[in-house]
Amino acid sequence: MRAYISIDMEGMPYIVSSEHLDIKGALFREAREIATKVVNIVCEELHKEGFEEIIVADSHGSMVNIDVMKLPEYVSLIRGFPRPTSMVIGVEEADIVLFLGYHAKFGTQEATFDHTYSGAVIRKIEINGIEASEYLLNAYVAGHFGRPVVLVAGDEALLEDDVKRHTPWAIRVPLKRSYSRYSARSPSMAKIESALRDGVRNAIKKYREGEMRPLKAEYPIDMRITFRNTAFADVAAYLPNSERLDGLTVRYVAKDIIESYKVLELLSLATFALRRGI
Repeated sequence: MRAYISIDMEGMPYIVSSEHLDIKGALFREAREIATKVVNIVCEELHKEGFEEIIVADSHGSMVNIDVMKLPEYVSLIRGFPRPTSMVIGVEEADIVLFLGYHAKFGTQEATFDHTYSGAVIRKIEINGIEASEYLLNAYVAGHFGRPVVLVAGDEALLEDDVKRHTPWAIRVPLKRSYSRYSARSPSMAKIESALRDGVRNAIKKYREGEMRPLKAEYPIDMRITFRNTAFADVAAYLPNSERLDGLTVRYVAKDIIESYKVLELLSLATFALRRGI
């Protein structure tokens, strides 16, 4: 049995400052220790439940956040950027999927670092008329390959929104309750560890009893990206077969979620480069 874990940072406990999130930030070492601790707790419990291999996809920012020297031997680590299907590359190789440290979509009230995929350039992503968080996009990719999301740990705002709404069977473990974009309350690490271990055991039990199922999007995919600046939409509209809907929104119809994800990643990179003046 093989498990897949995608990790982000904004939904990790105690992380509330931009200094936590960048590899050059003053608090990045602390954030790395927190994220590595959370990942190892979940990996240890999965291994106890019979999962011989666990694939961890380091999926925040430059995607080199986890302390590789502290991972157990049964864990393989995906790191670095860019990569196809970004945060969930290789998900098809596993039996189950878990998301750790995930955050709410752009514009969510009382959610730390709310954004969707590329907060610097994107305001909103819609998949078949549904406004999507990064969680929902990644759950759709897992579902494309028939892989169920069994556990999500992160910001309570995300858990009570997209996770509860679209994958109610998945175990939800809150790691923080946010008061604003830059403040949150988290339990002690001892309580977090207990909740994560209980969550993993419950998730595996439900999976073995057949209660977990993959989340599948309807095909083709109607994807609409609303950018934060008309210049970003100007560039995105250069993509062949795209359609400019208004000053900020570009539409693209993809054959499946994999194609739409790659288009999203391409447009994010292109528009972010424009933002930096490259």
